[in-house]
Amino acid sequence: MLISIRNLNKTYQMGAEVVEALKNVSLEIEKNEYVALMGPSGSGKSTLMNLVGCLDSPTRGEYWLNGIEVSTMDDSELAEVRNKQIGFVFQTFNLMPRLSALENVALPLVYAGVRKEERLDRARQVLESVGLGDRVGHKPNELSGGQRQRVAVARALVNNPAIILADEPTGNLDTKTSYEIMGLFETIHQLGNTVILVTHEQDIAQHAHRIVRLRDGLIETDIANEDIIRVLTHA
Repeated sequence: MLISIRNLNKTYQMGAEVVEALKNVSLEIEKNEYVALMGPSGSGKSTLMNLVGCLDSPTRGEYWLNGIEVSTMDDSELAEVRNKQIGFVFQTFNLMPRLSALENVALPLVYAGVRKEERLDRARQVLESVGLGDRVGHKPNELSGGQRQRVAVARALVNNPAIILADEPTGNLDTKTSYEIMGLFETIHQLGNTVILVTHEQDIAQHAHRIVRLRDGLIETDIANEDIIRVLTHA
């Protein structure tokens, strides 16, 4: 089992009030699944994403990733797990404006201690795999929104992570470009990657093979998606 979550709780202190963001959530995700986490604002999906992504620790409960219990780790240990096991794709791309596409994609390999020649070679290969082999020297402001998100996807892939975690990855894109990016995620999944997609948009969630809906800090439904939208394009 790639991800095993057992009775996960997360509470926040908001002034005098204690907010229960997650309440005894249990979830299992196998290797090479494509799962959408859905829910309205305040449902707990972002909190769950932060815990799955090792960006935060639970108040109570267990989280096992690739056979390792990460729920008891400190911040430095979590950072090491993040860098090795998880590739992030964000709505706002989070690219470094002064770096080229190639340098942005190679950045996680810098933190991993990979030598320069090897990391640039790997970054170039991954950029080619997402259809940007001719844009390696371009900076983010020289790229379209869709191209910037492809750079972000390439950066997420460069470390060969166990999980690609995408948080509202099409939120800043038009409909056509959104479909192209979702087609890219489908291709990534077909190549053997585990993809976890966080979204509040039903049409985006329909690209996933399994949809987990959260409401008020609880899992409301967890069902296989019988109506998968398949968009395989590098246009």
